[in-house]
Amino acid sequence: MTLHGQVRGGVIIFDPPVALPEGADVQVQVIEPQAQSAAAESESLYERLKPFIGAAKGLPADFAAQHDHYLYGTSKRP
Repeated sequence: MTLHGQVRGGVIIFDPPVALPEGADVQVQVIEPQAQSAAAESESLYERLKPFIGAAKGLPADFAAQHDHYLYGTSKRP
């Protein structure tokens, strides 16, 4: 059986919560977060997203201000 969770306040919290029998033997394996490449760490968010700037074509001129209207059908804001 494999259980997943996080450490919070020095206690392992399982996702989803599980009831283990008292005295059950367990083995814990810490999963190290993957390190980002040095190039990705030095790039700003702008530099990483730059290839996508202007990629969307044919959008209404007020799309940024009224995106809820176009995406979800809400009333346009003044």
